[in-house]
Amino acid sequence: MPKPPRDGVHLGLIKAVPRRWEPQANLEHFLGLLDQAARAGAELVVTPEAWLDGYAAADRGSTPERLRTMAQEPGASPYLAEVARQARSRSLWICFGFSSLEGGRVYNAAGLWNARGRLVGIYHKTHLQNHDLQYTPGAALPVWPTPWGPVGILICADRRWPETARVLRLQGARLILLPTYGMHHEGNEWWMRTRSYENQCFVAFTHPRVAFVTGPEGGLEAKLEGEEPGVLAYQADLSRARDNNHLQDRRPELYGAITAPKPPAPGSS
Repeated sequence: MPKPPRDGVHLGLIKAVPRRWEPQANLEHFLGLLDQAARAGAELVVTPEAWLDGYAAADRGSTPERLRTMAQEPGASPYLAEVARQARSRSLWICFGFSSLEGGRVYNAAGLWNARGRLVGIYHKTHLQNHDLQYTPGAALPVWPTPWGPVGILICADRRWPETARVLRLQGARLILLPTYGMHHEGNEWWMRTRSYENQCFVAFTHPRVAFVTGPEGGLEAKLEGEEPGVLAYQADLSRARDNNHLQDRRPELYGAITAPKPPAPGSS
């Protein structure tokens, strides 16, 4: 008989600015912050978006060809092999941002490694804008099994659409991991509080300048900001993520317009 999911998870959200185009320096920076997270008792550590290459896609000098030189093949990358080794040796779950090369295509990705160092899954950013158009868009919103039940990942701009978080929640995710690199102003904080509130779940938002956790009631649970690198440590009680309100009282039969095909763009044939 399968074990029931654990309700308590100790998060370690990395808040630090990586260097663009310098994967080795960023890996070493990560390892130092991982020490800090481990000392704080973290069980699940999350980096900002595209941590390994420093979100090089946002550099004005980036091109699809140059960005491809930063992309890592999941089964062959020495950097990702070290992430796996760290997860295994420290008995940590790690959500790590990088540019992924799969099937000849480059994705803005976040990999999830379990405490045995096994790659559980890779999420590909689905909603691309501006400089992210150098990537191939992801085609799915999966969740993965963890000791805390299903966990989902969104990356940066994915959070702008309420449907993305809702899809993860309907698949059982009481916790959504959100590695980012873009906007991090007060409005964004309120949007994430709304995502948590409307889905009765936790959102763990990780950015180079700020890290915070929002809770099922729409509150700000914990926050770390400022210029200094650091790790936000927070113990989340996932039993608070319930289905007894907004999820229970949904009316899916009324929502057909959400999944209707997009109308053609003006001027298209």
